[in-house]
Amino acid sequence: MTHAHEMPIETRLRHSGLRPTRQRVALADLLFAKGDRHLTVEELHEEAVTAGVPVSLATVYNTLHQFTEAGLIRVLAVESSKTYFDTNVSDHHHFFVEGENRVLDIPVSNIAIDNLPEPPEGMEIANVDVIIRLRPCRKD
Repeated sequence: MTHAHEMPIETRLRHSGLRPTRQRVALADLLFAKGDRHLTVEELHEEAVTAGVPVSLATVYNTLHQFTEAGLIRVLAVESSKTYFDTNVSDHHHFFVEGENRVLDIPVSNIAIDNLPEPPEGMEIANVDVIIRLRPCRKD
């Protein structure tokens, strides 16, 4: 059986309901070429420019949101001013290294979450994201 991440990008896009346009394919190639990672819109735009992909920041933003809606990536809102896009869509949590703006994966098996509140009527809990903020130890 072929896993989704082993399929050609064009096939992955089609299976997710997206037309594999030249810009989507180019951005997906950049996004998924280095394995699981966390990127902002600006970081992917910079990679695209460096790679010679003619794409605007707005196009990168729109494409990442299309990929999110299609289930190819997930959004990780770390701070109100910074949103990361995660290529690992499996259940897992994150460390955020303050001052370095780095996001690291924590396997879901390392954290147990109990006593979640009952969701409002007609709603169900879709996912629980835990972000643990890290900083260097203070030297006293």
